[in-house]
Amino acid sequence: MTQLNWDDARVFLALARAGTLTRAAQNLALGIATLSRRIERLEKALNTPLFVRAQTGYQLTEEGMALLESAEQMETAMFAFCSQAEVQNEIQGHVRLATAENMATTLIIPKLPDFLSRYPSLTLDLVTDVRTSNLHRHDADLALRMVRPTQGNVSFRRIGKLGYGIYAGIAGDDRPQGRKATGQSAYSESRFIGWSESYHDLPAARWLAQHLKTVAPVLTTSAVATQVAACRSGVGLAVLPHIVARQAGLVCLEHLPAVEQDIYLVMHTDLSHARRVRAVAGFVAGLVEDNARLLAFPDA
Repeated sequence: MTQLNWDDARVFLALARAGTLTRAAQNLALGIATLSRRIERLEKALNTPLFVRAQTGYQLTEEGMALLESAEQMETAMFAFCSQAEVQNEIQGHVRLATAENMATTLIIPKLPDFLSRYPSLTLDLVTDVRTSNLHRHDADLALRMVRPTQGNVSFRRIGKLGYGIYAGIAGDDRPQGRKATGQSAYSESRFIGWSESYHDLPAARWLAQHLKTVAPVLTTSAVATQVAACRSGVGLAVLPHIVARQAGLVCLEHLPAVEQDIYLVMHTDLSHARRVRAVAGFVAGLVEDNARLLAFPDA
């Protein structure tokens, strides 16, 4: 076997996860040609084809798939090694934090300049999606989640609640007239903004499916920001997190306790003692705790 460069396993994992040379190169901050050469070098060292080029991108061969778990174990060991070797006299390095985009834009980013000014050698990567990042695969070092983790090498604690309500815009808001908003009958003639089919598992989507079975959404979207814009424009009513809707100036018609979610701070166990990760974890937890009322209820 040709001499193996251990760092090429990181390149192998990046391409396996991204599926294309372009995305993998961007994630690693490498040139496409460099990444391609390193994959070829790894295949030569292992004397094994790892990828095949398909119309949709790069796909793992059977040999590559068999090596994937071992490569992930190498990555986990390297993350643990790096965290233990971290310089102790200064909080420095890079931290990847995963959270929903609405939490990032309304809660975290406004306070980020002050935090980063205290740690000039620290850099932060915010991974924002309504889906859950996989900390076990090191998609992120820590996460602010609205779903309790059930598996993986992670530690977590509940730090707050995210409340939801039915919101209306200023003009053409389609709110119920002359009666209390108390469920399906109150909104039987109202127009609602819903979630695209692939997001049917989200709490707001489940509430709409359960309580408004006979009311088809006038619009479906795949992002909270789009729902806020549509609601503000008078397209219809929307089930939104209080903190997001209030910031947008929307009107709360009804608080929905059944939709509220627990907020969990989740860390990869191997990194939970790293000072840089603990610093970010403390910052995020403090924000949630300081804004507990704002996050949970419509009348903070």
